[in-house]
Amino acid sequence: MSTSSSTSVSDRPCQDLWKSQLNKAYYQDDQQAKLMHLRAEVESLLLQLQSLKEQRLSADSPEQ
Repeated sequence: MSTSSSTSVSDRPCQDLWKSQLNKAYYQDDQQAKLMHLRAEVESLLLQLQSLKEQRLSADSPEQ
């Protein structure tokens, strides 16, 4: 089974999964806030990585 490398990060259900896990979490409020901040930062970094990957692919592809 192969996965498509063209799937964008935004198509991933990560945020919904994270939200449902956070609702079930037993963290103190300050720890939960830190966790949410870190997860948002990870999502932002993943989007930046996807953008850089797409830029690199478009730069490497031969122009017609």
